[in-house]
Amino acid sequence: MDWRDHGILLTARRHGETAAIIEVFTETHGRHAGVVRGGASRKIAPILQPGAQLDVLWRARLQEHIGTFQVEPLRSRAAAAFSGRLALSGLNAVVALLSFCLPEREPHPGIYRQTEQLMDLLGQDEIWPLAYLRWELALLEELGFGLDLTRCAVNGTTEGLAYVSPKTGRAVSAEGAGDWVDRLLPLPPVLRGQGAAPDDEIAAGLGTTGYFLAHRVAPSLGHTPLPEARARFVDQFTRRL
Repeated sequence: MDWRDHGILLTARRHGETAAIIEVFTETHGRHAGVVRGGASRKIAPILQPGAQLDVLWRARLQEHIGTFQVEPLRSRAAAAFSGRLALSGLNAVVALLSFCLPEREPHPGIYRQTEQLMDLLGQDEIWPLAYLRWELALLEELGFGLDLTRCAVNGTTEGLAYVSPKTGRAVSAEGAGDWVDRLLPLPPVLRGQGAAPDDEIAAGLGTTGYFLAHRVAPSLGHTPLPEARARFVDQFTRRL
């Protein structure tokens, strides 16, 4: 059994004296793990950094085996990742969420392409948080928990949408909120792709997407908490407000 693909390195950990086990998010084979022989060596270890773009060749005797990877670097994102705290925390949040949310060996080409585009914006701190918010919306959609922000769930209007129902993920207008307003999540214009996307709106949007990641996605995976890397990124971002 063998295949070749390109992908984004999510995790790498030492295996034995000289090898490493890596997890790569590939375009056509999804999240996939394998052993890299010599992965702990001075030659290969620097390549195996989270966020790196790799060309990978996977081989195994049987499909269900963990198999081995041969890796070739396509693009390092280390310089961009270490350009500042926001970039590094953002990269860590992305790879942690992908490793946490995506089922093994299941292709998700749409979110893969958006992840690749997001990673290529690392270091551009003025635009990256907005791109990240859009990526979280896309991730929720990919996992079957997409938000419906087109019209009010109560009265069907497309005007004055101000909230999101935590139960249904549907938009609610200020008029339709009624006595339930204190139980609803904020719907800043940025979540609907509108307005100038100031940082405070992005932060509010991350609060809403974070709710669905924590209370819908995580329970569907066994009630495990979200990776702390996401909270660290949000904290790093909100410090600049």
